[in-house]
Formats: sequence, C-alpha cells, structure tokens
Amino acid sequence: MSTIENAVEVVRGAVPESVHRISAAVVDAGGKLRAYAGDPDFFTFLRSAAKPLQAIPVVEDGAAERFGFTAQEVALCCGSHSGTPAHVALAQGMLAKIGLDGGALACGPSNPVDPAAARDLAEAGLEPQRVHNNCSGKHAGMLALARVRGWDPAEYHRLEHPVQGRMLAEVARWAGLPQEAIALGTDGCGVVCFGMPLRSMALAYARVAAAARAGERAPLAVVEAMTAHPEMVAGEGRVCTELMRRTAGRVFAKIGAEGVYCVGVPGAELGIALKVEDGSTRAVAPAILAVLRELDLISEDDFGALHDLVFAELVNTRGETVGQLRPRIQLRVPDAA
Repeated sequence: MSTIENAVEVVRGAVPESVHRISAAVVDAGGKLRAYAGDPDFFTFLRSAAKPLQAIPVVEDGAAERFGFTAQEVALCCGSHSGTPAHVALAQGMLAKIGLDGGALACGPSNPVDPAAARDLAEAGLEPQRVHNNCSGKHAGMLALARVRGWDPAEYHRLEHPVQGRMLAEVARWAGLPQEAIALGTDGCGVVCFGMPLRSMALAYARVAAAARAGERAPLAVVEAMTAHPEMVAGEGRVCTELMRRTAGRVFAKIGAEGVYCVGVPGAELGIALKVEDGSTRAVAPAILAVLRELDLISEDDFGALHDLVFAELVNTRGETVGQLRPRIQLRVPDAA
C-alpha cells in the first residue's frame, strides 16, 4: 500500500508516476467543519460548481415560471452539458421561450464535450456555435432572469450588469460571506466567477441541501431538477451524471473547472467541497467518490458500480491499458477542542 495520503496517485505498470494532491472540506448547514483533508480553507474559484447557486435566482425571481422552463431546462441551467443534440435542442428551446436566439449568448462557441457529437459536427462540415458551449444553459437562464427583471440583456455577462450583481448576492448568501470577501474573476464562458475557501463552498452546498430538505421553493426546484435529470447536468459517462443517477436523489453534485467538485446531501444537510490542487480534471472523480465512500454517503455497491470512474484506467493509442488512477484519501475529524 502506498504511503501517499490525500491525493490521487497515478500508476503506470507497477510504478507510481504522478501524484495529484487533494484538499477537501465537509461542512454541515450550521457551518461546523465535520471532516477535512489537506487544507479545508484552500482558497480557489468555484468555477462551474457555482451553477446550482446561480440557477436559484432563475427560479426564485420568477423567470422559470414566466417562460415555462421545464425541470430538464432548470437542470440545464445548472449544467456543464456535453453538447449532444439533446442538450443543444434544449438550450435552443429555452432561448426560443425567451424570444432570443443563440446570438444572444455571451459564451463563445466551443466544440461539444461529447466526442461523438464533436465528430458528427465536424463530419457535417459545421462549425460549433455558442449553443454548443457547455455553459449555454446557464447563460440562457441568465438571459431569462434579465428579461423577467426588466433589465437590458445586452452585456449581461459583465460584472457591472445587474444580472451579475444578482448572482454575486446569491452566492454570498449561501456561502455565508460578505460580498467583498469573495474574489471575483472571469470564467471560461465570460461571466463572473467567485473565489472563496473550500469551507465556504461546502457551507453553500450544505445550506442549499437543508433548504431543499425543508421545502423552500427555489432550492428544492433546483435540487429536484438536477437529481431527476442528471443527464442534463453533464452527460453520459461523466461523474456528475453517473453519481446522481446512481444515488437516485440522495445527493446533488457539480464539477467545476481546475479540479473543483461540490456535493450537497439533503438527507444529512451536509456540503462537501474538494479541490485537486494542481487543477487536474482526471483526478476529480476518483477523489470525490473516495471521499463520499469514506463518509458512507455512497455504499460499497455504489462504489463498485462506479468503479471505472474511481479507478480510471490509462489507455495508450493502441487501446491498451497501461496504468490506473488510485485515490488515497484519509479524512480527518477536527479536534473537538
């Protein structure tokens, strides 16, 4: 057994080749740190793990009701979708309900995450459009929010626009932070992103989990949409979709770029935030699934069913398995003193 702790180890053959260090915080809805790995106050950006928080105003302020968004469409607001035809059609449908088209999206065009969808687009001789961007659902939700609040949708992605002010207020509310304590940056899709300690990210997810459990309308709608339609939050074979599908409503979960992952647990009113410190995406699924297993939030059967994500294989260009990722996570309980 390796002596490496709080990391995902990459093994090629029988030789450890790389190590991805992990920090994580497990927090309850009252703000108590229940467990941690590495540095629970590691400061980083939420990135796309903010999307469930950013979807709450779309429901709370009446945009989802005004434009008749379905639960699938609310889930897409929370998602980093794979750009399959189903995802693209749903995003286009949302825009049509708002009375806009793909040109209104501030996110740039990008290839679908799904390899088959990207290949089909290329073979058809078509260029990717803004609607193929994995964030197009979130952006459609923001446009709907602008419309329902009577704000000019132009430049809605800018920090000074009231849509982004509304998003900052919402993130601060759930994270329990003053707005001025949140670092602001620009996300890959052009909107504002939010920096804070892992502990605060976990608290945000714990509070949303508790609010959903208590039946608060907007948090409940977001959590139910994500867990009922996990395929719209990511896509087939991706950790968000497979985890929520397997747990059947027990958790809601969202990945963020640069190795961030957040999970809310309504039954236990817990939030978990994890950061792969070097930003590696490949280490995220092994790390978060190992943390959830150690907390007994997924069963041995769940862990086994998700084996291919936990112990992801390294495959060379010949299709041969040449190595494996292995989580080495040991959660600690804070000193009661």
